[in-house]
Amino acid sequence: MNWVSPNYFATYGTPLLAGRDFRDADVEHPRRVIVNQTVARHYFAGRDPIGRHVWLENEREPYEIVGVAGDAKYQDVRDVPPPTVYVFSTLSRGSTDLSLRTNVSPTAVAVDARRIATEVLGADSVRRVTTLADQVDAAVVPERLLAILGGFFGATGALLAAIGLYGLLAYTVARRTKEIGVRMALGATRRDVVRMMLKQALLLVLTGVGLGLPAAFWSKRLAATTVEHLAAGGVFPVIVGASALLAVGLLAAYGPVRRATRVDPIAALRAE
Repeated sequence: MNWVSPNYFATYGTPLLAGRDFRDADVEHPRRVIVNQTVARHYFAGRDPIGRHVWLENEREPYEIVGVAGDAKYQDVRDVPPPTVYVFSTLSRGSTDLSLRTNVSPTAVAVDARRIATEVLGADSVRRVTTLADQVDAAVVPERLLAILGGFFGATGALLAAIGLYGLLAYTVARRTKEIGVRMALGATRRDVVRMMLKQALLLVLTGVGLGLPAAFWSKRLAATTVEHLAAGGVFPVIVGASALLAVGLLAAYGPVRRATRVDPIAALRAE
């Protein structure tokens, strides 16, 4: 059960699927409630709950249902939305939460909101001020930590791949110095040498990306299972990651390729 006042659903962005929201006039008829989808689906499957009556625990008189709201979570973002009944209430119920929706940063109005609430409700009325974003962030700390660690290890992997590619191409240039010298002596230009070395670098990088793409799609779906309703569709993040790896590979190949274009054909032919 959740005691709320008019405009509660608009403030939190919870959709009203049927019926209406509470009105100030309902103070004259307080025995009206709004139920969420879970209640409507469980107790009124296939029937319209608007206008029907329900009895709440330890209550002798029934309440009239005037609306159906979308499901919402309260304690944990991983939990299944609980069956919820919203009961009309005012600020006179003692301990309560005052919620504000702003078009600017919540921190920009927090000080004024606290001051006004203190002036209206009393000196010790405001115990804590927080934002909905902060509450959600606090609820997904383990997932956020895993995301940070995943990003760190991903960056480390990209760095190691760049170092490995650089070393491999540098070793290849050293081994193919004579071959490069022969090609240049026979008329190959610097552009031809660059194209030859970049082709080898791209082949290595594209092979790695091709092998990693299935694992990336699988891990994306696995990560989505940790938080309910987390979107796992779309290939944009994978495309960005693959493009980043290609950029890292080409950057790592820059040094060896530049060194290859500076090979002196005469010195290369003399070296053995």
